[in-house]
Parts: sequence; structure tokens; C-alpha cells
Amino acid sequence: YKGFVVHANVDVTLEQDLQRRDLTINAIAATPEGEIIDPYNGRDDLDKRLFRHVSPAFAEDPVRILRVARFAARYQHLGFKLASETQELMQAMVAAGEVDHLVPERVWAELLKALNEQSPAAFFYTLLDCGALEKIFPEFYNLFGVPQPEKYHPEIDTGIHAMMCLEQAALLSPKPEVRFAALVHDLGKALSPKDNLPHHYGHETKGLPVLEALCNRLRVPNAFKSLALHVMQYHTHCHKVTELKPSTLVDLLNNLGVFKQHNQFPEFLLACEADAKGRTGLEHKPYPQSVYLQKAAKTAGSVNTSDMMDGCLQGAQIGEAIRRLRIQAITDMNNTEVKCR
Repeated sequence: YKGFVVHANVDVTLEQDLQRRDLTINAIAATPEGEIIDPYNGRDDLDKRLFRHVSPAFAEDPVRILRVARFAARYQHLGFKLASETQELMQAMVAAGEVDHLVPERVWAELLKALNEQSPAAFFYTLLDCGALEKIFPEFYNLFGVPQPEKYHPEIDTGIHAMMCLEQAALLSPKPEVRFAALVHDLGKALSPKDNLPHHYGHETKGLPVLEALCNRLRVPNAFKSLALHVMQYHTHCHKVTELKPSTLVDLLNNLGVFKQHNQFPEFLLACEADAKGRTGLEHKPYPQSVYLQKAAKTAGSVNTSDMMDGCLQGAQIGEAIRRLRIQAITDMNNTEVKCR
């Protein structure tokens, strides 16, 4: 932090200390005997379910905008809202360029905390309402107002879809990696030519450089980045998995690292399911693709590869031979399912 002056002295009163807290609900103290000290009416705002800043000192720290947004994600289910004067102050801070000086580490720290909250989409809507989303997370801001085909996306707006996916991910998994991947999977739709709208041809790969830049800027950990890249690139494959050729399916599983001991395959499936359910009216629609892919992965991963190691094959030949075995296993699996029907 730079640009701060710290004053610590015995002559600083409790009321002065509380005056520099962010919100009135966080500016309540208690004596050892249990007496409540509430000089800024925090209890009243608790009753009203209001986030209200204590004093103009709020504007001295732009991180507080992120903190308020995070509190919104934590307490939205209890009905908490932002006081109008606090929203106006946050808007003024954004207009004054205060959020332009936020360091990446603090932005990611607050984002990570928000992803772990019960209603993470409220974090982004709060930032959108005060104008901070465009400055702090332009990749997400650029999705709002971008249309999608109503046939597949009744909600139409891509930004709203991203928020719905995030909320569905929060219902499906407690893991922030899954929630982050669901949130960012459609960043490429902001790059679709206007002449093609509401269609988004190739958005799965167009968004990869955008996601890379976002992760690099915020110093996003590799576990988040790798899963998000896989979900972005292959979520459409997952949705249409029953239409894929066995060879394409085996290549998909291989690209996802399914045949390695450590992988993020379960998280990938959850993020894709969140995408499918993050659409108006489709929130409760089953996602059988997940079951099918898990079965395919188990089938392909259980092929006997011992004959490949007899010395007749070398290098890349071994990998290709194993690939052919897996393709045949998937083919047999599909044929068996057809016969059973």
C-alpha cells in the first residue's frame, strides 16, 4: 500500500477508530462487560439489511469497493442491499479513477473470497452497478449486452448467462475452481463480429487469449487457469458428446488428461453442467452428458495396454496403438448401448 498515513497513539478514541471502518455494521464494538458501543447506528442498518459507509474515509481505500461487493455475495440471501448514498460514493470513486490503482493480488484475493460465497454473482452485479466492473474486470463487463440465440439461450444476454452459470456452479460445487471456470467459459463471445450476432462461431477458441491475459494479470493460480482453459475450449464438445465420433471422444478425454493419475475431469464435468443449466427455464434440466462421459472415460481407461509394451512398438507408435484400442473400446460401448435399446 502507498499513499496512506498511519496515526497510532493512545489519544485515539474508540469512536475515532470506528469512524474509519468501512461499513456501519462493521463499526460496532463491545466492552468486556458486554456493553454495545454503536456510535454510527450499525445495529439499525443490520435491522434494515443495509450496507452503509461510516464516513467519507471509506473513499480512501478502493479495496473497500471490492469488500462491499463481496459482502453482497455473502449476505444477498438474507436480503442485504447497498444504501443509495454508499452506491453514489462508490460511483464517485470509480469516476475519480480510484479503482485504477488496485493491485492484482488484492483483486484476486477478493475475487477468490467472493467465489466461495453463497451468491457469488452478486459480487459482479454490485461492481456493475457502481461502474467498477468495466475498470476492474473488463472481460466480464464486455459480455453484458451481447446477444445469444434465444432458441438456446432464453436469457439472451451473455453477461446474464455468465452470472447464471456462476450461480449454478455454486449450487453444484463448493470448489472455487469450478465456479471460476463456469464464470469465464464464454469470454470469447465478446469478440464475435457484430454481423454474426447473435451467433458466436468459434468462441471456444477465440476466448483463450482473453482468458490467458486475465489469468496472467490477476496472477490466477494454475489449478484455476488450467481448468478454466479446458472448460472454455471443450464445453461445446461436452454438450454434444453423444454426437462425437469415437476417435474425437478419445482425443477429448486425452486432452482433458483423463488418463493421467491426477486430473480435473470431475470439475470439468461440473462446470459444463453449470453452463448447461445456467439458462432461463433450464436450471433443473438433467445433464446426461456427464454420465455418458464418465462411462466413456472408464471404458477407454480400462483397456489392456500390456501388449503394447512387448518391444515391437517404439515411441509414438505405442501412443497411437493405445489410442486405437481406446477408440475401439468406445465403439464397442456405443454398439452395446444401441443393442440394449
